[in-house]
Parts: sequence; structure tokens; C-alpha cells
Amino acid sequence: MSTAQEIRATLEPVLAPLGLVVEDVSVSPAGKRRLVRVLVDSDIAGLDAADTTSTVPPLSLDAVAEATRAVSDELDASDVMGSAPYVLEVSSPGVGRPLASRDQLRRQVGRLVEVVHQDGTDTGRLTEVGTDSLTLEVPATKRTPARHVTLDLDSVQRGTVQVEFTRTGPAHDASDDAADDVPDDAPDGSVDDAPDDTHDPDETSALEGDH
Repeated sequence: MSTAQEIRATLEPVLAPLGLVVEDVSVSPAGKRRLVRVLVDSDIAGLDAADTTSTVPPLSLDAVAEATRAVSDELDASDVMGSAPYVLEVSSPGVGRPLASRDQLRRQVGRLVEVVHQDGTDTGRLTEVGTDSLTLEVPATKRTPARHVTLDLDSVQRGTVQVEFTRTGPAHDASDDAADDVPDDAPDGSVDDAPDDTHDPDETSALEGDH
């Protein structure tokens, strides 16, 4: 088992009571230290199976900060990192990260998503993600009328959330505008001070010093 896999197995039971799941773990060299990146997101296992259309709020800065404390305490208490120093970064997923699993897609209901599938690519408002399929509301273009596209999840290769600067229609949520109206390179209120990372408006991160 790799170090990243060991970290994941160590952290999953710690983050579960916070309503979070581990989406990804990476460990990379950073000079004499190691950079440990832990990607967390909302645990939607408790959603009713019949609920295929409700929106899932993105993680707040407070939620990521709480996760960071829990992850830091657990890694320090365990021997999974050994004696070598490391820097810890805990983040929520941002725009541009590929969506591959059903849960990853389900969290994006209400968002504008590009979906690559076996028969091509469609971009539209993700209005529903069920057990076996998803539905996109594709807007009209000069050549084609607006339409609803339903795809089998088995045919979906990946999805990608698209950055929006304005949002209209039934899926609009005013709470999302603050994030969506921020350009890609604008500060996002994150407490991550890593100078070599560029974050998008939807990503929330917390960076800790040496351990």
C-alpha cells in the first residue's frame, strides 16, 4: 500500500463524522519536506435515493478549516507519515477537476457542466443525476434549439464544471453568484498561502506549516 493510500485509509474514519469524504490524496517532494494534499468533499451517502435534483452546497471555508484540524491531528497522532517533515494542504474540489463518479456528478446538480460521453460532448445545466443516468438542459444555439439530453452514466467518460460569470434560469441560486462572478485569477478568500498554486473560485483550501 502506498503512502497516499495509507493516509486515505487513516483519514476516512476521522472525516466521516464531519460529513466529509476523501476524494483524493497525493504526496509529493517539496525540497527537504513533503507536500501532502488531501482533497475532501461532502458525503452525500445520506441523500434519499429518490432525490436526484436537489443542489449540494459547496464546502465552506469553515468546513475546510475544521477538516484541516482533524486531518492534522490524526496525521500527527499516527505514524503514517514517519519522521520526515511535511506540509499539509486540505482542499475542496475546484472548477476544472474531472468528474468521473456518480457522487462527483451528483454534487454538481444545478451547475453548468461539460460532459464527454461515448457519442460526443454536450454542455448544459446539470438538472438531474439518478442511479443510472443524468440529464442536461442544453441551451439553444444559432443552429440548434434548446433540448434536454439524458445520458446513461455508463456512457459518461468525464464531466467538467464550467466557470460562469452570470447565472439565470430555474437552477439559479443567489448564493452561488459570489463565487461565479469572480474571475479565474481573482483572490477567492482562501487561506491557502502556497505561492506556486493557482486556485479557481470554487476551490477552498487550508495550508498548514511544517509537521
